[in-house]
Amino acid sequence: MAKVAVVGLGGMGSRIARRLIDAGHELTVWNRTREKAEPLGVPIAASPADAAARSEVVITMVADPHALEAVTEGSDGVAAGAAPETTVIDMSTVGPEAVKRLAAVLKAGLLDAPVLGSLSEAETGTLHIFVGGERELYERRRELLSVLGTPLHVGPTGSGASAKLVANTTLVDVIAVLGEALALAEAIGLSREAAFDVLATTAIGDQAERRRPALESGQFPPRFPLRLARKDADLIAEQGLDLRVTDAARSWLQDAADDDQDYSAVLLTILKGAATRR
Repeated sequence: MAKVAVVGLGGMGSRIARRLIDAGHELTVWNRTREKAEPLGVPIAASPADAAARSEVVITMVADPHALEAVTEGSDGVAAGAAPETTVIDMSTVGPEAVKRLAAVLKAGLLDAPVLGSLSEAETGTLHIFVGGERELYERRRELLSVLGTPLHVGPTGSGASAKLVANTTLVDVIAVLGEALALAEAIGLSREAAFDVLATTAIGDQAERRRPALESGQFPPRFPLRLARKDADLIAEQGLDLRVTDAARSWLQDAADDDQDYSAVLLTILKGAATRR
């Protein structure tokens, strides 16, 4: 078992920490607000640097590139406390540029390992983990990552971050396609029930059925909060490519209002937006 630090105890980070505790790893944690760390019942570090200094492996799980910089750089950051033999595993979704910046400030080994999955997958250890970094380092830490889900080595440093953007492109695009298909059905007189029956026969049938209860109830509990989906769409846009479908899907996310609902709440925005043009 390893000495592990988890830095960032939001919805995903706290569940990752709990999985590691239950697997028998010796854990230290740090979070910007101490109240989120206390329920885990493990040592709480004074700073990210302190957490790194106590550990063989440091896992960072934060919201965006700015948050990653805040916990890794400066005199209190992970980079200041991590020894050369330490492994830093960034599991945040921050894009390849942020990973490149992190690699430049670390003297420790680095794996970028963002995850596909949400709160329930983090709890059950069924995340898909896209890992970039040296193959030897990946093999050394694969058993640890397997506590959290299924790791997949996708290439050198930065490849994990790139892979996550590729995966999230499909999430962003498909939810917009679903919303527009439902809006079209409504506009041309097809009932909602019939529309879902039709969509069940298509390539997005599984997604349609998965989103149907939330749309019918109007309740969108945040498995993947809208604010994070919008951030990920922005990271995709920053790559500077001509991705017209994704750009359109991103515009719907930008119009959606409630950042703390699940990103699938954008379906309501699409339905209302299409209706106002009739």
